[in-house]
Amino acid sequence: MTTMIGFAAKRIFGVAVTLLVAAAIIFFLLDILPGDPARFMLGINATDDAVAALRTELGLDQSAFNRFFIWLFGLFQGDLGISFSQRMPVTQLMAERLQVSLPLALGALTLSTLIGLPIGIIAAQNRGKLGDTLAMILAQVGIAIPNFWFAMLLVLAFAVTWRIFPPGGFVPWSDDPLLAARSLVLPIIALALPQAAILARVMRTSLVDVMQADFIRTARAKGLTQSQAIWRHGVRNALLPVLTIMGLQFAFLIAGTIIVENVFYLPGLGRLIFSAISARDLIVVRSAILVLVAMVILVMFIVDLAYAFVDPRIRAGGGRSDG
Repeated sequence: MTTMIGFAAKRIFGVAVTLLVAAAIIFFLLDILPGDPARFMLGINATDDAVAALRTELGLDQSAFNRFFIWLFGLFQGDLGISFSQRMPVTQLMAERLQVSLPLALGALTLSTLIGLPIGIIAAQNRGKLGDTLAMILAQVGIAIPNFWFAMLLVLAFAVTWRIFPPGGFVPWSDDPLLAARSLVLPIIALALPQAAILARVMRTSLVDVMQADFIRTARAKGLTQSQAIWRHGVRNALLPVLTIMGLQFAFLIAGTIIVENVFYLPGLGRLIFSAISARDLIVVRSAILVLVAMVILVMFIVDLAYAFVDPRIRAGGGRSDG
């Protein structure tokens, strides 16, 4: 337990430093972009006095370092600022959009895990047989299919032809939870199946490698069947690279849903960032990107803890366990 607490404390310190560095990079990279946001917002026909007044209102007349520390201080207080274009608190905008994007990403990750891991395990157990070949062909097809194309097929089949699910749009959870959940079913499937194909291939490859290890042969020599040896000893060791892929997949799902959100007209975080970039609303862009980075870092922190839980030698500073 003490070793685990020490391991977690080191990771928490690393998370804090990473977030601080990420905040600085995001702020100053966006700050050096060419063009004047105030001039862009008011248009080319705006007077110099109007532009100067808006620059003062937005705090753009201060130095970059002053604006960075004001923004950073606001972050610690949970205040992400006010949207230039929508005149609303960025925290409120983000909270509304995360009600769509977060369940979408978590649902897609859960579904892809429930589909991909069993297929990968079964394929590894039947390596070289017909079942293995078919599973890997299907996985390759799933990887090759673009999300947006698959999403349109789902809309055509389940929304237009059979009318089982709504074709797009989103009703707030507070208005109709059931309809809100039904609105996310097709987007979740569209995002999950390609990711399930990736997980299946990674799980199969990792487990095939583990099956050649000495501790599996030792387990078989002690009287375990191949299936028992795989489930008792092999799967746990094969999960290490799979956990990494799952963490990266969640990062992709939470940050890369903009295409699927546009196909289904979902008011998610991806569409918010896209509209903020179009309006040059930098406060929204930098805050949204930082929240995405924070979520990715948090997920990778959880993956690190899962690593340490699966393999105790990792938290002790050693290598991978052999059983």
